[in-house]
Amino acid sequence: MHTVETLFEPENVVVIGSSKLKEKVGLSSPWLFRNVIYNVKKFFKRKTFVLDLNGKIGLKSFTELSETPDLAVVTLPPKESVAHVEKAAKFGLKAFVIITGGYKDDQRQQLLKIRDEYGVRILGPNTVMGVINTANGLNTTFEKNIMPPKGNIAVVSQSGGVGACLLDWACFYNIGVSKFVFMGDKIDVDDVEILQYLSKDNDTKVICVYMEGVKNGRKFIEETKKIVEEKPIIALKGGITQESAHRAKSHTASMTGSDEIFDAAFKKAGIIRVENIEELMNAALALSKQPPMLGDNIAIVSNVGGPAILAADAVARNGLKLARLSDETRTKIEKLYPGVDATNPIDIIADARADRYRKVLELVLADRNVDGVLVINMLKSCFLEPKDAKVIPEIASKYMDKPVVDVPAGGEDFELIYKVIGRSTVPLYNLPEKGVKALKVLRLYGKIVSGR
Repeated sequence: MHTVETLFEPENVVVIGSSKLKEKVGLSSPWLFRNVIYNVKKFFKRKTFVLDLNGKIGLKSFTELSETPDLAVVTLPPKESVAHVEKAAKFGLKAFVIITGGYKDDQRQQLLKIRDEYGVRILGPNTVMGVINTANGLNTTFEKNIMPPKGNIAVVSQSGGVGACLLDWACFYNIGVSKFVFMGDKIDVDDVEILQYLSKDNDTKVICVYMEGVKNGRKFIEETKKIVEEKPIIALKGGITQESAHRAKSHTASMTGSDEIFDAAFKKAGIIRVENIEELMNAALALSKQPPMLGDNIAIVSNVGGPAILAADAVARNGLKLARLSDETRTKIEKLYPGVDATNPIDIIADARADRYRKVLELVLADRNVDGVLVINMLKSCFLEPKDAKVIPEIASKYMDKPVVDVPAGGEDFELIYKVIGRSTVPLYNLPEKGVKALKVLRLYGKIVSGR
């Protein structure tokens, strides 16, 4: 049996489809076929072949190939897919990404028989968009020119639609991605094998998972418990209500199981669970950029009062604590800036510029009573300029054991600050509550890695 590594790191790829055949209902179409070809040829740094059933935009048979590809991306309807997977397996291909869906039970069994006979690996069917590896440029999606920047976040999605949303999010906000995999129906390659691969992937630091069900729950827990000691896993679970669970089963042919069972399993495995797509990406961003938080005590440094109070409320709601700054820290801050009351949350006043942020943030991070810091730096109604925000990652980098998150609250303010430090090691959020939730995730992972 070949390894799942071939799905992400093939030496060469063949895209199999038809320039003519179109399903009445289904993904198979000349348009999708051409778009997959376009993306693979544009981004993949190694050799790409095209096999067209109609012979118009590529080779017509496997015998015309100059060498045997490692990976096939299949964009045909179920009946034709099964036939060509078998031909390709006989020809010596190692792995298949089957984009299309709508497979009946007997067709699934045929695919599994081919797997067993030839030792090939199958991702899907019904992966919708397959895989992305930003390291070698492998991109089997059919959205032309969609490619996230390189980074250290891996995304595993059982749903094509949820995965597409996460992909769009990553591209829009320039969030760095290592690997993207759309799991589909999971008749062969499952979550455990993908997670095992990602656990050893040097490009991956954080793993995001969207799932509706799991094939082997016991093995899943056993393996993820090992992985989270080195890399955090964040999970979003779909199908938590009876109605949505029934839809999930028909959606990806998955047994969803009781939500209470999944919740207990996640906790036992050390997986951090989130409630929605935005929280998944926000959590991944925090974990990919900042260290785990090893205590509950948060300091808030802000140039505005109201948002700082909202942040303090959010700290309490999320089971964290406002840090009690030492007398020494408070005295130093108030001596430097007599108009500032250095009680946490610290309002450093609306006229604060880079130098005030630099000095206060350094004093706060040096305080032994502080485990993490939330910075609020608004532009509107304040003297701050976007370039002043550069001091935040500058000071944060001196204290690598204490996480710092930044909240340029609002819309335009967030965008302007993001342009300056969005690619830095400090994650940015547009509301205080989101920044606090990011710190909560860092604290949860801190408990996982420290055992307390």
